[in-house]
Amino acid sequence: MCGIVGLHLRDPDLYPRLGELLTGMLCEMEERGADSAGVAVYGDPVWSPPGHATVTVLDAKIDKIAGIADATVIELGTTTVINAPVPVETLVNAIRSEYPDALIAGFGADVTVLKGVGHPRVLAESFQLPQAQGWQGVGHTRMATESAVTSSGAHPYAVGPDQCLVHNGSFANHATIRRHLVAQGVVFDSDNDTEVGARYVAQQLADGRDVESALKSLCAEFDGFYTLLVSNRDSFAVVRDAIACKPAVIAETDAWVAMASEYRALVGLPGIENARIFEPEPERIYAWTR
Repeated sequence: MCGIVGLHLRDPDLYPRLGELLTGMLCEMEERGADSAGVAVYGDPVWSPPGHATVTVLDAKIDKIAGIADATVIELGTTTVINAPVPVETLVNAIRSEYPDALIAGFGADVTVLKGVGHPRVLAESFQLPQAQGWQGVGHTRMATESAVTSSGAHPYAVGPDQCLVHNGSFANHATIRRHLVAQGVVFDSDNDTEVGARYVAQQLADGRDVESALKSLCAEFDGFYTLLVSNRDSFAVVRDAIACKPAVIAETDAWVAMASEYRALVGLPGIENARIFEPEPERIYAWTR
């Protein structure tokens, strides 16, 4: 059992409150998983300044990046955020070259991924999440069932540029799909079944598919019980398995779209009393674009 939350803001006046709202949503899901947690924040002007690449690194001490003099290093608990006015690939390659043992948890031009082992409320404070700004956020609280409680096993999984996936449930055939992906040259960072889903979606997007078609393909290929929330640089999408085993609720207003494993994570959102609230149907892709 895990908890998922997501918030896609349509009203720019709410951008300064993204971190505050996302923190409240995440902490309401702490009873669904308290061994690790994480978030992905899109558009924070400090963590992901316009015109900069941003890379998040877990459990590593990063002092400087050779050859990138203008890099900014921000330590947030056990997560380190590095941004610099260079192409994303340049910053990723520089970090991998200088810190080959560092685990890159996320990268892109607009997203910052923060995750780790610990109680969601404590982690949110260490991330300084309530002060974050932006236009979109995704969060996850984990109760581990099939792999170790580690930073690499925490969600979100952000394995493509500005991409993010969180998951409640389990994939029954993840080992088979992992082998197929490895045979194609895909490298994994953990034993978590969710990473298999994230790598699969990332490959679909890299091949030119959009999020909706990538998730339709996932539903056809993956067996199991799941609710997934997938985001990238301009979209936010939700899908459930064929029998909708895992809980999910969506709320929508003119100012925002939100999703959570339970309604209580949504009650603090402004205007919730006027929202259209519904339960997503099995294997139907719900997607919103910025």
